[in-house]
Order: sequence, then C-alpha cells, then structure tokens
Amino acid sequence: MAIRPILVAPDPRLKQKSLPVEGPVTDAHRALMDDMLETMYDEPGIGLAAIQIGEPLRIIVMDLARDDEPKAPRYYVNPEILDRAAQTQPYEEGCLSVPDIYEEVQRPEKVRLRYMDYYGKPVEEDAEGLYAVCIQHEMDHLEGILFIDHLSRLKREKALGKLKKARKEAQLEDEPEPKSHRI
Repeated sequence: MAIRPILVAPDPRLKQKSLPVEGPVTDAHRALMDDMLETMYDEPGIGLAAIQIGEPLRIIVMDLARDDEPKAPRYYVNPEILDRAAQTQPYEEGCLSVPDIYEEVQRPEKVRLRYMDYYGKPVEEDAEGLYAVCIQHEMDHLEGILFIDHLSRLKREKALGKLKKARKEAQLEDEPEPKSHRI
C-alpha cells in the first residue's frame, strides 16, 4: 500500500468523467483501493474517489467510523444510484480535493445504490444520513462534479479564491530563503 498525492481543485482532471471498471475486480483494482484507503486515512478523510488520486476509474472507498470506533472500510466499484428520496437534507460538506473549505449542500436524504465490493461481489443497499451524503458526494466525483459545484456562483468563487490564496501562501513557504553573500 502507498499514500498517493491528492489532486486539488482547480486541477482539470477532477472535472473528467471516470470510466467504468470493465470485467471482474482484479488484484490491480484491489491494490488501487488499498492505496486509496491508506491515502484517505492519512489525510484524514471519510471518502475518496479514484479520480482524486488521478485514476479515472469508477472506484470509491469510504470509512464512516468515528475516531473512537474500529475502522470499517467500504469499497465501491462501478457504483450507481438506483433511486433517490424526494426529500433532501442540508449537510455541511468538505472535500480532500477542496481543502479547508466547508459549505452546506442539499442532497436527497436517502438513496438506493448498487455496486461491486472489494472482491467483485454485487451489492444492492439503501443509504441514509451521513452514508447517503458521503456516497452521493463521492459519486459526484465520478461525474467530474465537486461539492462546490452545488453552491451558488458567489459561494463557489469565494471558495476557489480561498484555495488560490492558500496555494499561493504554501508556495511562498516552500521557497528557499535567499542566500546572503558575505563580502
């Protein structure tokens, strides 16, 4: 397993649509999911889509366990939402690809989904609450959608401005101090 760099908005790769995994889930897919999980835990996050580490495949990992609970990793290959509740709920979201930005997003409070697990076994289940929010957030990534795309234009521009400012400050911190010359 390896920790991989996470793409940060406005990286254009985050806007591309991810491709379905063709055929069975292989050892290479499982190795990718293991890397994704390790990367997500290192940040720390609760969900990660493969495109966030530059792999345009329809693969997601999640772990909604709280800090005081044992880890409970979940794996989703080719996830699809079969049904959405008409009723929505607001939830404050953040994203590893949009660091330090948190905004409220309205999403359906329940969804029915289908996917293949870590071993390629088909699963169909209902999700609600945080689980529903997180799976929808991660599935948006597979379509090239960031949570800030759900915000008003003003809020989205403000969030992107904060990101640009933070990146500029980080670059300044990374630059070496000019060397003084002695005469």
